[in-house]
Amino acid sequence: MKNLFFLGAISLFINSSAIAQINSTNTLTTKEITLEEIWNGTFSPERMNSLNSMNDDFYTVLNYDRKLGSISLDKYSYKNLEKVETIVNSVNLKGLESFSSYSFNDDETKLILGTNFEKIYRHSKKGTFYAYDIITKKLNLIGKEIQEPVFSPDNKNVAYAKNNNIFIKNVASNKVTQVTNDGKKNSILNGITDWVYEEEFAFVRAFEWNKTGTFLAYLRFDETNVPTFSMDIMGKELYPKQQVFKYPKAGEKNAIATLQIYTVSSKITKEIPLGDYEYIPRIKWSHDDTFLVATTLNRHQNNLKLHKINASKSSVSLLLNETDKAYIDITDNLTFLADNSFIWTSEKEGYNHIYHYDFGGKLVNKITKGNWEVTKYYGFNESKKTIYYQSVENGSTNRGVYSIGLNGRNKKFLSTKDGQNTAAFSKNLNYFINTFSSSETPPVYSLFSGEGEMLKIIKENIALKETLAEYTLSPKEFSTITINGNNLNMWMIKPANFDKNKKYPLLLFQYSGPGSQQVGNKWNSSNDYWHNMLAQKGIIIACIDGRGTGFKGADFKKSTYLNLVKYETEDQISVAKEMASRAYIDENNIGIWGWSFGGHMSTNALLKGNDIFTMAIAVAPVTSWRFYDTIYTERFLRTPQENPGGYDENSPVNYAEKLKGNYLLVHGTGDDNVHVQNSYRMINSLIEANKQFDMFIVPDRTHGIYKGKNTRLNLYTKMTSFIEENLHTKSEKYSK
Repeated sequence: MKNLFFLGAISLFINSSAIAQINSTNTLTTKEITLEEIWNGTFSPERMNSLNSMNDDFYTVLNYDRKLGSISLDKYSYKNLEKVETIVNSVNLKGLESFSSYSFNDDETKLILGTNFEKIYRHSKKGTFYAYDIITKKLNLIGKEIQEPVFSPDNKNVAYAKNNNIFIKNVASNKVTQVTNDGKKNSILNGITDWVYEEEFAFVRAFEWNKTGTFLAYLRFDETNVPTFSMDIMGKELYPKQQVFKYPKAGEKNAIATLQIYTVSSKITKEIPLGDYEYIPRIKWSHDDTFLVATTLNRHQNNLKLHKINASKSSVSLLLNETDKAYIDITDNLTFLADNSFIWTSEKEGYNHIYHYDFGGKLVNKITKGNWEVTKYYGFNESKKTIYYQSVENGSTNRGVYSIGLNGRNKKFLSTKDGQNTAAFSKNLNYFINTFSSSETPPVYSLFSGEGEMLKIIKENIALKETLAEYTLSPKEFSTITINGNNLNMWMIKPANFDKNKKYPLLLFQYSGPGSQQVGNKWNSSNDYWHNMLAQKGIIIACIDGRGTGFKGADFKKSTYLNLVKYETEDQISVAKEMASRAYIDENNIGIWGWSFGGHMSTNALLKGNDIFTMAIAVAPVTSWRFYDTIYTERFLRTPQENPGGYDENSPVNYAEKLKGNYLLVHGTGDDNVHVQNSYRMINSLIEANKQFDMFIVPDRTHGIYKGKNTRLNLYTKMTSFIEENLHTKSEKYSK
């Protein structure tokens, strides 16, 4: 049964590209993957251009013409996927040679075109923006080095941020009104989130127009008392530069966030009191243009409130209050219906599900039910009274697309295959483009009706399949493994010429962060090709999602609360010991690697599991949770002042003397997320313990360590050499 996927013994997927290795003469192909091919695009799947749904049954795509050196914004029909018209082409724009971003106003008569972008942090950037009238073809400059411009719903104004202040520009007169005046770098931010909000609550624009353009609600951040972090940027100049920004580490002061509402006609701003709170992670206007809903969280992030604010009266009432013994995740799923009742998702009953409330905060109906998770909420079709969502109803490693009535009836499975299905719906939810992949199938893009009828296959990566058929690849074998009383999802990649009578080194790969998943039935990233390349060298690679990972219910995910990395590490150590008992695993050559949270895990596993692990690679690891930010860390551990043991007992800087195996530590010095401070402290701890290790410090690279020519190729070459040397893959003992 689909809902019992992985509850039995071993389920095995045979990769279609592996099947294709047997050619017409029934001989095994011998072409092997190289590092250069992994990073030069040889195995990159063909993707669809990013599309944006329009009103009715249309969508838009940016298309580049390399011959002409131009870019066009083209309109397509969902019904047949055919081009309807070109809305704007850069060759026809006077004063703007090109653009790389666009957004519509509400009635799709105007565009905001962006160019000359400069990245700030992970999501934020500033650039030059223009307003373009689709009917008159008129182009007007909004501003340079500005952020997040957006039309008012009445099309009269554009609001944007610059230098930590908010401005409103009248489209007809070009008159600019400065809404705030106190913005200052590393002190006051208006309408743009600070570093930690951007990273952990995943939004940048912190201002919102109401439905008629009469009010502008925004967040103001006072980060004056937030401690400052600085990084040296080497660059190519004679002297390095410093990047200095406010970064609240666990237990330190956060920016003080307040809600402000600006009245356009009177130019008056009022601060809205929201009671006792630490964070304002979301604001959203209802369909009534006088009512705003603001979300607040306490510092422990286990007390969430939805506040209903009457902007005309500046009055506040409590709409919804949800508490949890651990923490509550923030989503973008709050959706107002025509009558201002709203859709809300919550895991308050053990699994993430969809709920319907009236605008008084009274529960109307629990729409989805079961011991499975809703993983994405796509929207509500008002005319059909139908909700669309993604879930793991067909197995925790799969994703399916579903529809269900607002009353919780007539549920329908819309996608057609087990694997990972993700839907991009038209704005009116009449159509969706489904992206399907599995461990055996590269991404396939198909057009579906809102009723689940597949209308057309758009792309199916035939060329990639043909390329992969030339290579010696191994399938991912999916199974479950019982560890510390839990059935954990697992995959394994064995050498193509695997012989059960031989012994092989084992390399574990994991991430293990709260709510994450690495064992998924999907076409994965470059790491899968790299793991297959390592399998070619005689290594078995395995991945196990331990306690604390996602999509198996709140209790499983939150079982690591207040003891982050303790149980996750125990699970990986137990996995290694269980695998070592298998006849085909060399118990003296077991390694582990991971990135970010996974790097912290691999470091911990090597130290605390020094009787089983002989090698580890840690890329950009946290080495003490005291060094990481407030919102993420305190969500799982509370503050260091409240829970010092939860921080220190699982931070490897405190027990470097346990190192026995071979350790490679990798970090980019420009990492504004997990600071290189983590690795420098780990290095000092290892030196003080007189432990030998390897390190690879990459100048100026951020958390992903990718920018610059050959950066990833160079890194993976380093890691490959380290693995070959320290897992003894060339030893003669791997014979019968």
